[in-house]
Amino acid sequence: MPAPSRRRRLGVGAVAGIAALALVAGAVGGVAADRIVDGADRRPVDVSLPAAGTAPGEERPAGSVAAVAASVLPSVVSLQVEGADGVSTGSGFVIREDGFILTNNHVVAGGAAGGKVTVLFADGSERPAEIVGRTPDYDLAVVKVDESGLTPLVLGDSDAVVVGDPVVAIGAPLGLNGTVTTGIVSALHRPVAAGDSAETAFIDAIQTDAAINPGNSGGPLVNGAGEVVGVNSAIAQPPGTGAATGSIGLGFAIPSNQARRTAQELMASGTATYPVIGVLLDSRYQGEGVQVTTEPQGGQAPVTADGPAAVAGIQAGDVILSIDGRPVSQSDELIVAIRAKAPGDTVTLRVRTGDEERDVRVVLDEATSE
Repeated sequence: MPAPSRRRRLGVGAVAGIAALALVAGAVGGVAADRIVDGADRRPVDVSLPAAGTAPGEERPAGSVAAVAASVLPSVVSLQVEGADGVSTGSGFVIREDGFILTNNHVVAGGAAGGKVTVLFADGSERPAEIVGRTPDYDLAVVKVDESGLTPLVLGDSDAVVVGDPVVAIGAPLGLNGTVTTGIVSALHRPVAAGDSAETAFIDAIQTDAAINPGNSGGPLVNGAGEVVGVNSAIAQPPGTGAATGSIGLGFAIPSNQARRTAQELMASGTATYPVIGVLLDSRYQGEGVQVTTEPQGGQAPVTADGPAAVAGIQAGDVILSIDGRPVSQSDELIVAIRAKAPGDTVTLRVRTGDEERDVRVVLDEATSE
């Protein structure tokens, strides 16, 4: 059996020797190259290496993710909120050059009652912020910093978005500021009820497979032109799990057209309105469409007297089959479809009373977020 070999420890002298060998090898290589050039046959040797095709800082093609990110990132912020329940973080983005920033209500809610909201900009600077207004019904809020000359993002037309459009999500997931993820629009008009029973937001959401994680809330979902088409708000999680732990490719954003209308109201008055038709829906109903309840709930009648539905002839027990030609099969679908409108808008409902179906036009009434 051969004797076991002994491993030698490398001391300082050995390390110095290795360094010396490296230096010597470099020197020898230089001499050899000189000899080839200066030898009898004087053949030139090309020792250059091919350079990269794109220099640092070179502009990317318009519409590329890199170009979109470069234009949008300076206007995206992260928010730190200190409240009674501790410290939380989220995202937001500049909507006016004089310091107005749009985010989610659930991001800043903890700082609403004597709390503190701090905005961190892309350049590393921080500013204290005040909450201008917020609404749990749409999960949107506007905060303001004492700053001018900011670069606002353009709110695009979310009605022009189609399934398959490429999108980019930017925000501060898990506190990692300036994170950029990409994907496509996976679905439209996805009914999302987010929040708890006390403050539930009903969102006619844009669904995306762009990676969205906790902390992305309030950040922008932008199209290839760098226009905001949605405000990232919620992510799906498998049944039976607790708090959201990470992206599974099912993220949801509030459409920009809804965000625009609500943000304007919040900046003007600090509160926001939402449309209603004046009915109570029966969540226990299992048939086609959604049913107006047959009994009062919480002291409210199934159909509000003199409300939009009553004026249109809708009665307790009627079944609403569609809104503007779009079928509805769950209460949340009808609610979010109505919330996507504005007070004063007219919608067409397909209604069934007994065995008889008819179309009715309903002018939406107005309610105010509390």
